[in-house]
Amino acid sequence: MKQITYSETIENLRSLMKNYIITNNLESLVLGISGGIDSALVAALVKPVCDELNIPLIGRSITIGSNSQDEISRAKTIGNLFCSEFEYIDLTSHFETIKDFDNLEQNGEIEKNQAYKIRMGNFKARMRMIYLYNLASKNKGIVLSTDNMTELLLGFWTLHGDVGDYGLIQELWKTEVYDMSEWLSNNELNTNEKEALMSCVNGDATDGLGITSTDLDQILPDWKNRHTSTRSGYVEVDTILNDYLEMVDKLISGSLMINEHLKLSEKILKLNEHPIIVRYINSQFKRENPFNEKRESYIVY
Repeated sequence: MKQITYSETIENLRSLMKNYIITNNLESLVLGISGGIDSALVAALVKPVCDELNIPLIGRSITIGSNSQDEISRAKTIGNLFCSEFEYIDLTSHFETIKDFDNLEQNGEIEKNQAYKIRMGNFKARMRMIYLYNLASKNKGIVLSTDNMTELLLGFWTLHGDVGDYGLIQELWKTEVYDMSEWLSNNELNTNEKEALMSCVNGDATDGLGITSTDLDQILPDWKNRHTSTRSGYVEVDTILNDYLEMVDKLISGSLMINEHLKLSEKILKLNEHPIIVRYINSQFKRENPFNEKRESYIVY
């Protein structure tokens, strides 16, 4: 993975965001702030653009029952420092009310298995996005996405729940999100802003949906055997993914000799059994959603 020149990359990201706002006559940007590094980085990147164009960056920290106090505290700090308008919203009671319609009780006991937790996590993600989209519509703006490349490739996001209107960091690997945040902290931000952003860098990466304690507990279950932080664990995840994709590209390029082709094929087949690559392959349907049948496949004249 090539090293990014963060000063110029950040300038380019902000220029693209500015042009998009102007071209589409937007009057606001709306951002869900989780207390994690992705939304914190987006806030830090977008604030100068909104200030220059004199439009509000509207932030919301939305709790639905399973967010830790550390997450909530970090989200509030980021929101108050980087957003022109910020509120903390608790939708737990609304979630509990709607959840009751799902008839979750069986023999007097609520489901506690992993499938249930994932389903309820998706439910929460979609509730958060309903709130944010309504806010964007009200303020003639758009919802900013906070997904990164690693999450996209691993399907670590909720269909119709995490995807916003504009993906500022969608093409950044998770490790690049961490590194860009650290660069910003050391080169642009004041003391309070730096402390707030670095607290997100150093915090455990989690989706706040109550499925597992950290993202990596789902993505790379044995990560604690080799790493002491989720930031370090994501270096392993990104390396595996990046190497795999580069090998696949090389294989399909048709430029290899037969023996090289066979050796690379063997490596790829072996990697196909790794949990990271299994997750990448199995989540392809999410990256192709919605699936639309081609007109020529069913139209009869």
